[in-house]
Amino acid sequence: MIRQLSIFIQNEIGSVAGVTAILKENNINLRAIASFDTPQFAILRIVVDQPEKAKTLLINSGFAVTMSEAIAIELEDKPGVLHDLLQVIADAGFGVNYIYSIVFRDGKVPLIIINTDNLQATKDILKEKGYSVAEQEDIIL
Repeated sequence: MIRQLSIFIQNEIGSVAGVTAILKENNINLRAIASFDTPQFAILRIVVDQPEKAKTLLINSGFAVTMSEAIAIELEDKPGVLHDLLQVIADAGFGVNYIYSIVFRDGKVPLIIINTDNLQATKDILKEKGYSVAEQEDIIL
């Protein structure tokens, strides 16, 4: 499993830059980012190399932040592999709450980050089916 931060921000110009400025000023490396918006607010999901430090700094700066777990799966860069992964999850009876990716990994294959309604069981079934599931340390390298 990996730890990610969900940050609630205003849906306005510069709000994402406010978060990334704090990360930059504190030498925290951003590994993945995704934004899910509504008309007034957005949820910014990030994976960083120092999640606890980032959470504390962001909260101290006035942001509402939660830390949660997700699964990061290595996928080959070829047509159909994401569908095959999602079909395994669906066949196991699990719903996908959200999905985003890490593309740049210093010569390694991309990762898809997924949150389901049963993370441990999803991780177990994916490993059983031969998928490579990354851990936090695999992402920060």
